[in-house]
Amino acid sequence: MSASGLPDHPSSYWLESANADTLSFEPLDADIEVDVAVVGGGITGVTLAYLLAEEGKRVALLEAGRLLGGTTGHTTAKITAQHDLIYDELIHHIGEEKSRLYYEANMEALNFIRNQVEKHPIDCDLQNEDAFIYTTSESNIQKIDKEWAAYERLGIPGRRIGHIPLPVDSKAAVVMSGQARFHPVAYLKHLLRAFVDKGGLVFENTTALSSEQGDPLSKVTTSTGHTVECRHTVSCSHFPFYSMRGFYFARMYAERSYVLGLRMKEGYEYPGGMYISADNQPRSIRQVTYNGEKLLLVGGEKHKTGQGICTIKHYEALEQFARTTFGDWEIGYRWSAQDLTTLDKIPYIGRASDNEPHALVATGFRKWGMSTGTAAALLLKEMVLGIDNRYEELFTPSRFYADPALKRFLASNADVAKHLLEGKLEWVSRHPEEVEAGEGAVVQVNGKRAGAYREQDGTLHVVDTTCTHMGCEVEWNDGDRTWDCPCHGSRFSFKGDVVEGPAKKPLKVYTD
Repeated sequence: MSASGLPDHPSSYWLESANADTLSFEPLDADIEVDVAVVGGGITGVTLAYLLAEEGKRVALLEAGRLLGGTTGHTTAKITAQHDLIYDELIHHIGEEKSRLYYEANMEALNFIRNQVEKHPIDCDLQNEDAFIYTTSESNIQKIDKEWAAYERLGIPGRRIGHIPLPVDSKAAVVMSGQARFHPVAYLKHLLRAFVDKGGLVFENTTALSSEQGDPLSKVTTSTGHTVECRHTVSCSHFPFYSMRGFYFARMYAERSYVLGLRMKEGYEYPGGMYISADNQPRSIRQVTYNGEKLLLVGGEKHKTGQGICTIKHYEALEQFARTTFGDWEIGYRWSAQDLTTLDKIPYIGRASDNEPHALVATGFRKWGMSTGTAAALLLKEMVLGIDNRYEELFTPSRFYADPALKRFLASNADVAKHLLEGKLEWVSRHPEEVEAGEGAVVQVNGKRAGAYREQDGTLHVVDTTCTHMGCEVEWNDGDRTWDCPCHGSRFSFKGDVVEGPAKKPLKVYTD
């Protein structure tokens, strides 16, 4: 535990409490042929693989690292159609009909999860909760009122209130009724077991490097040197592994956010509900009750990956908010997550490109992957089976709405160019031998920019800071002890290994 009360190392409550390590699978060690190759072992990939196996399809699920270890294992795990202040904006950009479809797709996903939990049953702390968006600023009251007006136009059950039942100075709030929360890893472990029981194939530590589309069979080449031949390829990885085809790296941006898990004091009565603020630096609050343990999850502090202040300060800001709001509680866990946002804030779900009907993709869930990730699996299942689906046009990756997509496209790519140039021109004066134990820093090696991290035992790791995706210079993330790319969100361990894409190759390591 640090002097501030934060745990020394980040760890996900979901992964630890559900013993995620008890599910373990070997890498792909032979060429195989299946009906469908699903790439990515998060909520979308696991749910889709399970659904297709139920339909009698032979499916291979490929995961670059450990199953559920990515964004799904680092979420706040709200299952809701309330995705910030979104519906007033959607109505103005895509109209009432498509905005209502967006709500209905997410509610169908929530009801699917409810049905699965009840059917099997699954012990995963599924609890029905209302979802609240509130503001502590007078200047945002009008935004709350516009969102409530959008709910009324779309027929979304809820209400508009003045104050929320938490000790914050809220000025206004909009409530969406009938939402839910759960333990995502406990839920998905059950689906994984069911998938394997139905003959599903699972391969961990198997990175999909490329996909060669063919007719009738396509071929996925992996990091193990083996291939998967299949009729359909579905990228459910955080970042599409065939991103160059749809230029997804230029059509999304990556943001990080942070979570603290506070152990609730005996006698405290949580008022119920899931909360998120509509203020400039949002705060997310929800309860956990699992295996006799009660936690309060406090999240927020979003920023673009690889950009901004020293990342440990985001944890410290959440800690200050938590202590001011709820008192001096023990912080049991801290972790962070990375999410991708599309140009119009609607996920890309469907055909990766127009000329490859059997290459599908799901990405860009914008921090709401429990509902939209499940909605993606339900839609992609029907696309694989050749069934028409009323949500296909809404989510298709080939769509383009000039407003607001064009403005965000120009701004995002101008930001990429700025950081690419800044990284190349940065003057670095420190050297690896100056880096202290527990410290990571940009250093100079043979006149070139490099990155160094020294472990507590004195072991020094030095890597080339040039991202292997498109050549931007990565920055040190002190809170999570990773090297993060400010251009497209790739992340690497302090040893240089890929933590998150779009990069597929590790950073170059200096051995001298």
